[in-house]
Amino acid sequence: MARVKGGNVSKNRRRKVLKAAKGYFGSKHRLYKTAQEQTFHSGVYAFRDRKANKRNFRKLWIVRINAACRANDISYSQFINGLTKAGVEVNRKMLSTIAIEDEKAFANLVKLAKDGLAGKVTPTPKKEAKAEVKKEAPKKEAKKVDYASMTVADLKEAAKKANIEGYTSMKKAELVEALSK
Repeated sequence: MARVKGGNVSKNRRRKVLKAAKGYFGSKHRLYKTAQEQTFHSGVYAFRDRKANKRNFRKLWIVRINAACRANDISYSQFINGLTKAGVEVNRKMLSTIAIEDEKAFANLVKLAKDGLAGKVTPTPKKEAKAEVKKEAPKKEAKKVDYASMTVADLKEAAKKANIEGYTSMKKAELVEALSK
């Protein structure tokens, strides 16, 4: 057999790895083997730190909310518990933003949380709110279907849903007539 050389394929693969390793220190951006090891590790670190980043931001938001709560004479845990009892659903990111940018609005939330802890505020049930929305939605009118343009298989499916007896042995014209009634 003839000798097969890697040629372009190997060179392109190595060039891709070295391009990804651009900017690394020392031999990690010059030598293929060390560059490949470092790009593998870099991918693992990036995956791990994307998860850690979410934890770090949550910690930061909690610290900010806690600082604003202490300024309003309430602890963080009591504040969150009071908001829950009052039926207020605001995530920590938004609470942190409100605490930094709008102190009056945050003070109102603290007051609401204190009322929730005292039992003065009763949360509205979610199911009732959804039921009201469904009642207000306009009813859709039944659209007229053009049975003549449908295939026999579709007509038989529609006849099955309409509980028409003997639809399996009917021809197309008979199906259209039975469904149009």
